[in-house]
Amino acid sequence: MPRKGMRSICFHPKTPSFSTSPRSSPSRASLSTPRRSFSESIMEQTIEAASNVIMKWNPETSTFARVTSLFYENKREAMQFLKCVTDLQKAMHLLVSDGSSHGRIVRAQNLMQIAMKRLQKEFYQILSTNRAYLDPESVSARSSRASTRSSISDYDDEGFADDEIRAAGDSISEVEQVSSIAMADLRSIAECMISSGYAKECVNVYKIIRKSIIDEGIYRLGVERMSPSQINKMDWAALDLRIKNWLEAVKISLRTLFNGERILCDHVFSISDSIRESCFSEISREGANLLFGFPELVAKTKKSPMEKMFRVLDMYTAISENWVEIESIFSFESTSTVRSQALNSLVRLSDSVLTMLTDFESSIQKDSSKTPVPGGDVHPLTFHSINYLTILGDYGSILSDIISDWPPLAKSSLPKSYFDSPESDDTPAPPISVRFAWLILVLLCKLDGKAKHYKDVSLSYLFLANNLQYVISKVQTSNLQYLLGEEWITKHEAKVRQFAANYERLAWGQVFASLPENTSASISPEEARESLKRFNSSFEAAYRKQSSCIVSDPKLRDEVKVSIARKLTPVYREFYGKVMVTVEGKRNIRIFVRYAPEDLETYLSNLFFGTIDMGISSSSPSTPSSSTSSHRPRSRLSS
Repeated sequence: MPRKGMRSICFHPKTPSFSTSPRSSPSRASLSTPRRSFSESIMEQTIEAASNVIMKWNPETSTFARVTSLFYENKREAMQFLKCVTDLQKAMHLLVSDGSSHGRIVRAQNLMQIAMKRLQKEFYQILSTNRAYLDPESVSARSSRASTRSSISDYDDEGFADDEIRAAGDSISEVEQVSSIAMADLRSIAECMISSGYAKECVNVYKIIRKSIIDEGIYRLGVERMSPSQINKMDWAALDLRIKNWLEAVKISLRTLFNGERILCDHVFSISDSIRESCFSEISREGANLLFGFPELVAKTKKSPMEKMFRVLDMYTAISENWVEIESIFSFESTSTVRSQALNSLVRLSDSVLTMLTDFESSIQKDSSKTPVPGGDVHPLTFHSINYLTILGDYGSILSDIISDWPPLAKSSLPKSYFDSPESDDTPAPPISVRFAWLILVLLCKLDGKAKHYKDVSLSYLFLANNLQYVISKVQTSNLQYLLGEEWITKHEAKVRQFAANYERLAWGQVFASLPENTSASISPEEARESLKRFNSSFEAAYRKQSSCIVSDPKLRDEVKVSIARKLTPVYREFYGKVMVTVEGKRNIRIFVRYAPEDLETYLSNLFFGTIDMGISSSSPSTPSSSTSSHRPRSRLSS
């Protein structure tokens, strides 16, 4: 008889035709007995059938059952076992509703307990023996959480699990196939035990085994429970190594460990949302809080080497870029503490970045070195500061998110020229651009103060040109160019040219002035000799002084040389030609004409390498042809 018809008889013994009048009572009594006997007969058959299957696999009475796995030995018989349990559960409900004898109910209950112990054992064995195949990486590789919500709702198809696997065909690997079979078996057992009222026994086994896998996975990834005092006692090298391990752990744990466990939990307990949530929460919450709590400890540490900024930004990036996945995996209300911990770490890391940027600005302003850099070269403060900012520029998008939440810089703290752009009122600069521009401005102001330590004013301008050019070159070859913009670069390139022009005017002005203003005018031999003496003296003094100067940037070095040569060489060449005609045939001409135009070009080409050319000397004049240095001064800086 169909099961639906049986339920109709058992649950609705009184039909309208049997409840008309008191006179019908004898008839109703006479009909009730055979109907009840038929129902009891069906229940007895159901219990007997269940008993035959269940007792076969009772480990208390069968050595075979004690040492053999039902699901491993015979999958079809395992499905039959589950169906018998389901039928037994239905029969027990009917027995209670019909008021059957206590003995029959007790027998059914004893069979159910034996069956539940068997299923609990099978559940444990599948979880234990398939650890390698049910590891989160394997699970996450073959499944998605979207596809695990379907459940096995009807065990009448005894070959369902086998058919499910066969349907996958040869498209999955052996590991994935074993994983799929194990997951299907676990879900079948879980649904059966939960439906039979034995959810607690099933869930306890699952939690114990799977939590150990999460805990072991977190430990293997190098994440350990640490106190703030332990973090503070570690030297930076050791802490840096732990941060690197953590960065890798976050990627792996979210991609496989927690994601795979969520997929498995959703699949096995798809029959009950509350059980799915409870299981996953208890299994993962402790490990996840440990993982996402580490950045907060690092952010609070008192260590503040410059490298810490980049590690803090790396950790912030790791959490923020995976935030959608974190919210998805830990979406349950009971795992809200994990989301809160990750969010708290983001806030702490953000505060740490602000503190370190403030400390960085303060370190620039507090730099107290007063010794001028030889040759007006780039100052170490410039090297360290702009290189630091260049690396920070690589974190531009993350810093934009962080800085957007900070109070904006007061306009009073910025130079008025920063807001002179016609676009500044309509389209104000992004906070990240303002912050970087301000930090560079702080550096340039500090360098302006250091330039005053040079006794030679011309060298102070060369110093400013060198340092600003280094800043610009670093900006142009990094992400800072996008943060600061072309307008900023153009404006500061103009300042470099202005500094270079001031250097040239102060360092070489007397040399330019020593030559006649009108080189085409006639000149007497005496005037020629006096002009030559003035030029020789001023050029030798300037060259001797400027030969120790350094311009590290090749482009700037060539621009300064070309600018000096254009103002000096053509004028001297024309003057030289007129002098040679005027004093031609005069005795001692070599005493006054020390340099041919080609000699000047050679000397100028040797400038700004920081090596003094000893070949020039007013006390030992040379002929125009011999005055050229026999070798190019070797620079201690690359050109």
